[in-house]
Amino acid sequence: MLKQRLAVAASIVGLGALLAIPSLAAPKAKPAAKPANDGREQCYMCHTEVKALKEASKHAALACSVCHDKTKEHLANPGPDTKPVTKLDPAVCGSCHKNQYQSFFTPHYPEGGSRKEKGVPTGRSPMQDKLLAGHGFTFEHAEPRGHAFMVVDQFAVDRFQGGRYQFKGGWKNYDKVGKTWDVLEDKGASAKLTETAMAGNPTCIQCKTSDLILKWKYLGEKGGKFDRTSNVNDVMKDVHNPVGCIECHDPHGTQPRVIRDALIAAIDKDPAKNIFAKNGKTDLKVVSFRDGFRKIGVMEKTDSRMMCAQCHVEYNCNPGTQWSDGKPVTFASDRTNHFPLKNAKEILAHYKQLDFFDFKHAVTGARLIKLQHPEAETYAGSVHDKAGVQCHQCHMPKLKGKDGKPYSTHGVVKPINMAKESCISCHKDSSVEKAKWQIDTIRNYTKGKMRKAEYWLGQLIDTYLVASRAGVAPAVLDQARAKHEEAHVLWEYWTAENSDGFHNPALARETLTGSIAASKAGVKILNDAMAVANKKEEPKK
Repeated sequence: MLKQRLAVAASIVGLGALLAIPSLAAPKAKPAAKPANDGREQCYMCHTEVKALKEASKHAALACSVCHDKTKEHLANPGPDTKPVTKLDPAVCGSCHKNQYQSFFTPHYPEGGSRKEKGVPTGRSPMQDKLLAGHGFTFEHAEPRGHAFMVVDQFAVDRFQGGRYQFKGGWKNYDKVGKTWDVLEDKGASAKLTETAMAGNPTCIQCKTSDLILKWKYLGEKGGKFDRTSNVNDVMKDVHNPVGCIECHDPHGTQPRVIRDALIAAIDKDPAKNIFAKNGKTDLKVVSFRDGFRKIGVMEKTDSRMMCAQCHVEYNCNPGTQWSDGKPVTFASDRTNHFPLKNAKEILAHYKQLDFFDFKHAVTGARLIKLQHPEAETYAGSVHDKAGVQCHQCHMPKLKGKDGKPYSTHGVVKPINMAKESCISCHKDSSVEKAKWQIDTIRNYTKGKMRKAEYWLGQLIDTYLVASRAGVAPAVLDQARAKHEEAHVLWEYWTAENSDGFHNPALARETLTGSIAASKAGVKILNDAMAVANKKEEPKK
């Protein structure tokens, strides 16, 4: 049935048609009878693809006016001047799916508060400022605090727009949940705090919200209201909600889907060989519509590995430099909206082939990749992945609402905080205490390797500085710099990945020890060169 509906949907002629009705999980109850004279048959006269998706779904009973404003005006006088307004507010979904909606927007109150900086002695990356010297993330790189805050935290972080955007009312409203511009205020274009950066860009923003889906052409190319080259502050003012239900749930057909353009491009490039493929194929039907303005990917069955990979991946969303000739890579290049889908062992080679690196280290001049949160690539091929476990089973466990009905929490929890629901449902011979102990044990071990990798990267940087001042030959410095580039990626992948190795302990150990080995090799190259130079300079007796 889905394939038949998709065959019709492939002829889509309008964005609003495919995006009209956001949905979370489909309700178990049978749809109510269709309301009389709701105008849908008149809508279907033009939007046949919507009928194909919607009428066979659990949203069949919903009138188009539920999620479109100005439908009466459009029906009375169809045309672009009376085009209906699509409601992208997740509250539309929440009117039916109350438990899911409320869990999504319930603040997490972690022990020790939020805005935890990674680059401090107790953070995930104590030596971050030294190892990322020259990059904007050194101004603030904080631990995440939940999907409901993903937009306001992005806009307010010190590295994004120089501190221009702040929380209304100061710290007392830091946990306020609501529309972006009810929570934040714009201090004005002249506002600039010390020790901040101006690293924000449109590609980054469109991955944090669903509000731009009707205004952003596939891969951020020219043709939409906004594109990769747009003024970041103009784009921000059109963002009122974080990612919503339509990211993962088709609005009309209720089937699982993905909408993130760079993810779709990466999968569609090789459906048989990507991290989500099983038995030589990926369960994703890519649908292009309005002459390629947008594409979506619809699944036969839920695969939260792909749904979560719309954000939880390593990606590039910013300008950089070419390895080959040192020329700049600007937002004109689609390399500034790119998902590699490669793990820690593969990522450096991938970016070299792509001819892109993010920045040069301030001390060594090494060409470095600034990694994001590569959870999907890390998880691929792990023990849990091979067992068929998906992200939602651990991070969105089944709970019971106040109405007594079961639902999947959309708060996206840390399994260690809900071990009974997340772990014991499968590991029935275990206990909550044992599950937490095992999780912490793996993470402790991995964090130990992360600290050692940081130490040796620091040693490499320090030794490079001494060697360069001592006049070591440029060719030797180049060799050490190459080791820095290798060691950096194998370390920083894990400070960017949010599980502290739990998603794939074997991969974490292999690559972190690889980072240590590369750093030690670089130190040796430099020390050997300095020893030879010192020996030549020793006075003859």
